[in-house]
Amino acid sequence: MLSYLVRRLLQMIPIVFGVALLVFILFNTVGEDPVRVALGTHATPASIAELRAKWGLDQPYHIQFFNFLVQIVTFDYGESYITGAPLSEMFLDGVLVSLSLTAPPYFTAVILYVSLALLIAYYRGNWFDRISRVTFVAMMSITYLVYIIFFQWLLAAQLDLFPIRGFARGLDGVEYLMLPWVIILFESIGHDIRMYRTIFLDEIKADYVRTARAKGATEMSVLFRHVLKNAMIPILTYTVIGIPYLILGAFLMERFFSIPGVGDLMINAINTGDFPVMKGLTVTIAIGYSVFNLLTDILYAYVDPRVKLG
Repeated sequence: MLSYLVRRLLQMIPIVFGVALLVFILFNTVGEDPVRVALGTHATPASIAELRAKWGLDQPYHIQFFNFLVQIVTFDYGESYITGAPLSEMFLDGVLVSLSLTAPPYFTAVILYVSLALLIAYYRGNWFDRISRVTFVAMMSITYLVYIIFFQWLLAAQLDLFPIRGFARGLDGVEYLMLPWVIILFESIGHDIRMYRTIFLDEIKADYVRTARAKGATEMSVLFRHVLKNAMIPILTYTVIGIPYLILGAFLMERFFSIPGVGDLMINAINTGDFPVMKGLTVTIAIGYSVFNLLTDILYAYVDPRVKLG
């Protein structure tokens, strides 16, 4: 296990380096000049030169790229071009807000929808299965934006069950998050249950299930003791790989509900030309994806002894 971890961590170095190089090229050579974006079209040459020197953009590209790599290694991306606030503090604050928005419904959905998919697999082929398939396909066809607008209108504006938008720190902010949690759960139910149901039905056709039934195991025992355990690899893959995107937040949700998470931070950075924020978040998400991909492979070995880490 230790040698595998070391080998995978070493493999992450060229991946992160490649992402950093691509991001640097896109933002520093292909994209707009951040100095001119910040100062506007009527800036004087003196003010442009002064700000370029302040931000270190007057240095050669190889020096700028080296400084960018140092920022990635130290997780210190400097300061925002627009607000002057340290990006590490902005990222940490945004990540905590985004996780409070996305993590509770995400992990609730995993437990709830896996259980519901098992129940549907148990009643496969009958009226309950057919009705659920039609219902979930219909729910998959509805866009995220429709869910947001409909539930804001129904549960907030008409029934007055939740605040229509806003955010507060600590426990006082839970009331503002409950409606987004409901929307996230409804938005993902169709896709998730359809996927879990397909995974379980594939496992039900396996030889070990036929053997378990021949030994007298009940259908419920087959599903929960055998099928669920052997279906954990694709479920783990889907669950763990999705965790970095929880940190990125839900762009539409944060904008519609005025939640200052990472998604809102990124959109504001794009609108204002705050290039350090965009570069830092892009690389951070890439690193998070690589780390959780490694975590997924490690979990495979614990869930299924047949998996060998090589």
